[in-house]
Amino acid sequence: AETAAFRAAGRLRGYGRTTMVTTLSPCWYCSGLVRQFGIGRVVIGESRTFTGGHDWLARHGVRITLLDDPECVRLMTDFIAAHPDLWSEDIGTEPVA
Repeated sequence: AETAAFRAAGRLRGYGRTTMVTTLSPCWYCSGLVRQFGIGRVVIGESRTFTGGHDWLARHGVRITLLDDPECVRLMTDFIAAHPDLWSEDIGTEPVA
């Protein structure tokens, strides 16, 4: 989703003053995108259901705002319970039997 949002934002001369807003902690792929283009800030809805690369981003100067929003947690918990195979595919793990 972050890649689609990045593309939809269009071309900019610099991304240091931009903010990426995401429901979950960005995966390693998306964290690399943030670093490669120098996005200055990432706002994360929750990181309980998935802990991506936000600590790594913070260590490299990206300002991280972790909301730990109960609605985001509920949204993701419900989605994972309803679609465990899709969730496993999305995060690159084997489905839990």
